[in-house]
Amino acid sequence: MLLLLSCFLQNYYQNKLRLALIGQSLFGQEVYTNLRKQGHKVVGVFTVPDRDGKADPLAVVAEKDGTPVFKFPRWRVKGKPITEVVEAYKAVGGDKKAGFSIFWADDGLDTGPILLQRECSVEPNDTVDSLYNRFLFPEGIKAMVESVQLIADGKATRVPQTEEGASYEGIQKKSNSKPAEAIHNWIRGHDKVPGAWTVIDGQVLCQSNPSGQPLEIEGASQAGVVTKNGLVLYGSDSKALMVKNLQFEDGKMISAAKYFSSGDTARVELTDDEKKIAEEIRDIWKGILSNVAAIEETTDFFKSGAASMDVVRLVEEIKQRCVGLQLQNEDVYMATTFQDFIQMFVRRLRGEDQEEEMVIDYATKDVNNMTVKMPWQCFINGKFEDAENGKTANTINPADGSVSYLDIHSHIHTDIHTYVDRAVAAAKEAFEVGPWGRMNPRDRGTLLYKLADLMEEHQEELATIESIDSGAVYTLALKTHIGMSIQTFRYFAGWCDKIQGKTIPINQARPNRNLTFTKKEPLGVCAIVIPWNYPLMMLAWKSAACLAAGNTLVLKPAQVTPLSALKFAELTVKAGIPKGVINIVPGSGGMVGQRMSDHPDIRKLGFTGSTPIGKQIMKSCALSNLKKVSLELGGKSPLIIFSDCDMDKAVRMGMSSVFFNKGENCIAAGRLFVEESIHDEYIRRVVEEIKKMKVGDPLHRSTDHGPQNHKAHMDKLVSISTVNESYIDIT
Repeated sequence: MLLLLSCFLQNYYQNKLRLALIGQSLFGQEVYTNLRKQGHKVVGVFTVPDRDGKADPLAVVAEKDGTPVFKFPRWRVKGKPITEVVEAYKAVGGDKKAGFSIFWADDGLDTGPILLQRECSVEPNDTVDSLYNRFLFPEGIKAMVESVQLIADGKATRVPQTEEGASYEGIQKKSNSKPAEAIHNWIRGHDKVPGAWTVIDGQVLCQSNPSGQPLEIEGASQAGVVTKNGLVLYGSDSKALMVKNLQFEDGKMISAAKYFSSGDTARVELTDDEKKIAEEIRDIWKGILSNVAAIEETTDFFKSGAASMDVVRLVEEIKQRCVGLQLQNEDVYMATTFQDFIQMFVRRLRGEDQEEEMVIDYATKDVNNMTVKMPWQCFINGKFEDAENGKTANTINPADGSVSYLDIHSHIHTDIHTYVDRAVAAAKEAFEVGPWGRMNPRDRGTLLYKLADLMEEHQEELATIESIDSGAVYTLALKTHIGMSIQTFRYFAGWCDKIQGKTIPINQARPNRNLTFTKKEPLGVCAIVIPWNYPLMMLAWKSAACLAAGNTLVLKPAQVTPLSALKFAELTVKAGIPKGVINIVPGSGGMVGQRMSDHPDIRKLGFTGSTPIGKQIMKSCALSNLKKVSLELGGKSPLIIFSDCDMDKAVRMGMSSVFFNKGENCIAAGRLFVEESIHDEYIRRVVEEIKKMKVGDPLHRSTDHGPQNHKAHMDKLVSISTVNESYIDIT
């Protein structure tokens, strides 16, 4: 809020003035302090009354100096200004420029002659709060002091202005029949919730015909619509804008999406443990609102004198008390009384206050003494959804050839491109404006720990899915495929708050003593293409590090083994990972993978697969936007056995190197070199051990070797399984 200046000009020609200041807050305090440092005499301060016994910062510093302080409960009475008080200048909005005027006080509001003006550009998402912090506060202090000095030096101008269009008129004339952009700017100019925003025509959230409940708006050109995303308003030009929060005349705020249901929520009864936590929160409130004698159920946080920094303190102290609870500054503005805050907190603690319950159309299968529930649709922006063209493809259980589920992915090129583009857009938005990028690394680590816990809770189901989808032996899947995935997420969860830069030694001979340092920051949207041999473990190895660093993901599982990735997506929602952070698009590498390689908004791509495909990916990534690439490509690992080996150990190691995970292993020993003197003995021992192996149903606990992952792979193995000096016939 800008201060208005009234000057007593008895000492006009002596370069030091006697001043009366009208204003409030830290801004007024800073102007007051700086004017006194310049030697000017402040003869009186006009400010707001105390709030719950707590004086305004301007009043505090003035009273400390012995300066007379006048506190008025209002600045206008029945539309007429009080003579002794001049209301602070208020910005009413504007689409391109913002600024402030310092003017000579009169008996009106902001209609006196202008003395000095400053302006700045308005960014698309600026609110009055962001403009105040970025421009009005720091530049306003300088300009006030400069204005006083101009008066003192006899250089101050008096530019007349009309009373028409005074700021109070703009506030009193609450006409909603304006173009959408004008309404948008008016909201920005009066929005005092940090981070609140509106979106005007053209954004994803604004729809030409949104579905929701109509809401009549007085003076508006047409009714608004309350949707699941907020309140859609229409300007006189029929363009739409989205409002996220609403404030009533009594100061209460609600989510616009909950306008029709805001009063329907029944109060929850607290358990004994929750009552203990509530009392701890009461102590936190008491520590912040030190001027309040006791925190009652009806105590209002802001009416008791709390400011924006107190909101931050409250949120952070509660986060320390309840690690993992995701509380935002805006939550405090939405529940300002203690009883409302506790109700909101308990619902959040119980997980009852989620934005929207996830709806999953499961494919179920009674197998392995359990009912396995498998998501089967694309996962984009926190939701499972069908393909627009309705195309599906079967996923086959390699043990018996039965259909495990229907995997949504398209055979139409343009449609699958649309899905990849939507997934990338969701990941980009989640990175740039969502909570993931702004989240404290400690909190991000907490979410990854929670995800690991959920994976452990569902480990039997995940291992069963790996078995029926990829043919992995259940006992191996439980220990390796799932077990190592859980360990991977726990490991990288610990890295979240330990990613740091370093200083670099440079030549100190220069006189300016330069300091060079690095700062590590997330890349942005990362794409991951994973193979079919370890569906979940390869996902974990590639995605956990990306997520720990603060990136967002678009992931393509192998076309033949997408099930565990989609189940993983379900668990990420339950863990509280924000929507858009992880997106999964099943499909073919030639379509989904190629589009990822070509996409300009993807900053890095990780791929595991064949060398020819790796070459194509590297080429596409270079031509598109020079995105970073990590490639893990094919190879044949040799195992060399000499005559002085421990034969028993050599046989065990040789078999393990060849047959571990059915031989579908990145480091499988594709070649065995055996010294000639022990060759026949080694082969005989290996064949004996192979005959002892049980090949069969991967879900049977005694099975050593399950089915190959898919038919094309099996056909390839059969084609090379002839008896010769290089291969052993195990068919």
